[in-house]
Amino acid sequence: MKPILLLTVMYAWPLMAQADIYKAVDENGHVTYSSSPIKGGKKITLEPLPTMMPPAKAPADFPKVDSTKQKERDEMRRKILLDELDSEEKLLAEAQQNLTDASPEVFKGADGKTYRNVAKYEEKINGLNKQVELHQKNITALKTELSRLK
Repeated sequence: MKPILLLTVMYAWPLMAQADIYKAVDENGHVTYSSSPIKGGKKITLEPLPTMMPPAKAPADFPKVDSTKQKERDEMRRKILLDELDSEEKLLAEAQQNLTDASPEVFKGADGKTYRNVAKYEEKINGLNKQVELHQKNITALKTELSRLK
């Protein structure tokens, strides 16, 4: 007897989950929605959501790739990703070297004292740091992509 009761509740659950929606607008123009009737509110009737048909199966003449051809494509992709990784690692090393070699601009003032343009130096360092971060992110992304290959 209990399984029948359980099945009845399971089938009735979606019907119980459905609720009426009420909308009320107060004198200040604030809109309130509720699942229970509100003073001065009106019941809203919603149209059912549109549904879609599941996609059809691929046509019989749809091109297929055999395993040999797919392996060739995968190997080509791996080679391209490895080349890109090598290139990014070189660019990262270059960007890190530029960051290490960066020094503030030094000039002599009219009074004969030596000055440094700290603001310009900080701007330069920020740009170099962004380049290093960019190459590090690219390397991480390429390594992730390579790890996903079979």
